[in-house]
Amino acid sequence: MSFKRFEDIIAWQKARELTKRVYALTRNGDFARDYGLTDQIRRAAVSVMSNISEGYERGTKEEFIHFLYIAKGSCGEVRAQLYAALDQDYITEGDFEDISSLAVETSRLIYHLIEYLKGTNIRGAKFKKPPVKNFREEVQDLLSEYSKKE
Repeated sequence: MSFKRFEDIIAWQKARELTKRVYALTRNGDFARDYGLTDQIRRAAVSVMSNISEGYERGTKEEFIHFLYIAKGSCGEVRAQLYAALDQDYITEGDFEDISSLAVETSRLIYHLIEYLKGTNIRGAKFKKPPVKNFREEVQDLLSEYSKKE
């Protein structure tokens, strides 16, 4: 499993879809007028994708795992707030099941990513050493710099 960008991570892609769905669900009706719950569930959904991306960009395996756990927790927060919305009749049982199952799927993907990372000896991008030039390249670079000064 190798990622060049956080956008390549399937869990992040699912988190993005979760965020889109939560925003669409909270745009209309009584849900839209419940500013507190709307704000809270939107923040939780955005937190999932944000923490995956921030953790990845931190550059160490340990920090990535830490932020993945936060993202996983935010999936649970979305689900809890969906229950509140259901109990207030802001959403249908079908909407609840649909978005809740997406949150569960996202959480499972995050969990599997965490477990994968724990089992690797990957240290992270912060620890990658820049490529070493061979002696001939170093000499040519030095000569080039020297000739520019004259």
